[in-house]
Amino acid sequence: MRNTLRRMLAEDRTPIGLAACVVRTVEIVTVTRSCGFDFLLVDMEHGPIAIGDAASISVTAFEAGLPCLVRVGGPYAPDLARVLDCGAEGVVVPHVETAAEARLIVEKCRFQPLGKRSLPSPLARLGFQVPPAAEMTQRIEADTVIVAMVESAGGVAEAGAIAAVPGIDAVIIGANDLAADMGHLGAVDHPEVLAAFAAVAAATLAQGKIFGVIGVGAALLSSHALDLGARLIVATNDINLLIDQGTAVAQTLRARTGQAAPAAR
Repeated sequence: MRNTLRRMLAEDRTPIGLAACVVRTVEIVTVTRSCGFDFLLVDMEHGPIAIGDAASISVTAFEAGLPCLVRVGGPYAPDLARVLDCGAEGVVVPHVETAAEARLIVEKCRFQPLGKRSLPSPLARLGFQVPPAAEMTQRIEADTVIVAMVESAGGVAEAGAIAAVPGIDAVIIGANDLAADMGHLGAVDHPEVLAAFAAVAAATLAQGKIFGVIGVGAALLSSHALDLGARLIVATNDINLLIDQGTAVAQTLRARTGQAAPAAR
């Protein structure tokens, strides 16, 4: 049985993912697996990754048995269903403010009867075979995960209504944008921000949906995620991995050699 994200969640696991924000090539799939992450999030909202890159990475991840989600630009992004057609197992939609926007996302990303997603050409996820339409939609829907991101005070207030929309599987918080919207730029650990996390978690779980987080540092994962019942966590991204590990190696070697770091630009 394929190791899908939906299967992990059904087994009460807490999948931990890596976001690809800068690396546009399929090697990021192997990096993700070698690091021990459970899934990959390809980020088309920030950075240089385009639809063609996302398609290549998604299909490679599928063949490797690594669940792959794609984050698009928002509820009105033109690529909502297209990233699913190109091989992604699910779509992450940022800046969701209302239940109406959540319903729009479902309409675009789910096949009938929940939505109105257009029937695609032969899909890589089905080996480019063309089963009967009813079988095709059933097989694709069985794996597809739709995630709404809450990143504003308005979204926090509507979190329960967003989570209640049939076809939405999870609600996750975009920590940095939420803190900024609440007037606490860079202060994810502010008490008011933590209270917002708790409110979204409670509202989401009350609807029987998955609560998750992205943009929360390791030091805050307990208070802002695990203690609140989070079961979908994007732990870090590719460039942070590279910078953090590279900085640690450089500092260690400079301490041993007694050499100062080069001047900052």
